[in-house]
Amino acid sequence: MARTLAQFSITPDSDGDYTLHLEDDDGETLEFTASFEQLDLIVEAIEDVIEGDEEDALAGDDDDDAEPEDD
Repeated sequence: MARTLAQFSITPDSDGDYTLHLEDDDGETLEFTASFEQLDLIVEAIEDVIEGDEEDALAGDDDDDAEPEDD
């Protein structure tokens, strides 16, 4: 089962990489080392998902604003 993300942080290290700290609701923290390029790919993936969700939400709003048709 997937865990729920409670908080996260990203800190640079002395080697030019970054450490991602992901904490779940139980307080368990996972640490990952990632390069700048990997972080950039993560950002792009998040943006793609958010943009898709935003487009779906806006499309749903258009349906709500439509005027009823006369029969």
